[in-house]
Amino acid sequence: MEESLLFEFLEEKYQYYNQRSFIESDPISIPHLFTQREDIEIAGFIIATISWGNRKSIIQNGHRLMHFMGQSPFDYVMSYNKKAAATLIKKGFVHRTFNSSDLDYFIVAIQYLYKNLKGFEAVFKSHMNAVDGNLKQAIAGFGTTFCSIKPPGRTAKHIARPQDNSAAKRINMYLRWMVRKDQAGVDFGLWKQISPALLSIPLDVHSGNVARKLGLLQRKQNDWKAVEELDAALRRFDPTDPIKYDYALFGLGAFERF
Repeated sequence: MEESLLFEFLEEKYQYYNQRSFIESDPISIPHLFTQREDIEIAGFIIATISWGNRKSIIQNGHRLMHFMGQSPFDYVMSYNKKAAATLIKKGFVHRTFNSSDLDYFIVAIQYLYKNLKGFEAVFKSHMNAVDGNLKQAIAGFGTTFCSIKPPGRTAKHIARPQDNSAAKRINMYLRWMVRKDQAGVDFGLWKQISPALLSIPLDVHSGNVARKLGLLQRKQNDWKAVEELDAALRRFDPTDPIKYDYALFGLGAFERF
């Protein structure tokens, strides 16, 4: 496909899927339950972390988690203590390989971020390296900080490590939610200190397969090298907001079986 036609095609599909109607069937519907910034950040981070597998199951478990937290994730996190931890462990939350002991660590670590490091955005921002042209170092640095609160054990596998060539799909999706902002109102655009131009594609099976069929990606593995290759291709079409095309690539793969 000629580049001009490919640009028009991606723009059309981006506009088609970047609609409020997209929210209901997507994990982003969980943070959209809230209006307070911290509630959105916490709900978004946890639901993004468990976003693999069946989408319906992800959303169901997201609602279950918010119920655990009394529909007030920030208040729950900030008041979390040993008694609350014992209650949470007893309830036995599980989503695939993410279980209640992982959730306990996440809550303790998130509480630490807000009490001591000014929250999620500040931690990502503190690890940014402008030379990279993306958020690889910020994601890696965030992971190091998040896993330093206490020995994380098995929970560490749920934190992306792009420095080890992980595609970091779920954390890139979370960053898209927090950083991107447009008139459609699907992404939140809460974070103003990070440019959308630095975001990377939340590369998964759907977006990767579609990108290869469209000639945007040659690498066969869905890893960080593939993320950077696809990022470079998408920045040709919109260098200031390249990851908006995640809607097009994911929608074509997940809903149209392109």
